[in-house]
Amino acid sequence: MATELTDANFEKEVLKSTIPVLVDFWAEWCGPCRMLGPTVEELAKEYAGKIKVGKVNVDENPVTSGKFSIRSIPALLMFKNGGVVGQMVGVQPKTVIKSKLDTLL
Repeated sequence: MATELTDANFEKEVLKSTIPVLVDFWAEWCGPCRMLGPTVEELAKEYAGKIKVGKVNVDENPVTSGKFSIRSIPALLMFKNGGVVGQMVGVQPKTVIKSKLDTLL
């Protein structure tokens, strides 16, 4: 299951993570975000223990969304060693996301 990320726990859960992190920036009202949601949950299960998967609700966490200049959602950011190493905007096929995640391992 994807971890719920907030302005309060983002640094600890993502920036200080010892393993790579996939972060899904989303909102309740966003149709494409809801389409991508099940894929993100599947990836969280498949990569458990290897890559942490988290979700940031942009409406509830404006500080984190602003810090990473999130203007379009859904946005997937990949972090490794505390820095952004990849980004995808819009609904992506699971195979595309997996190929990018595999480069982080």
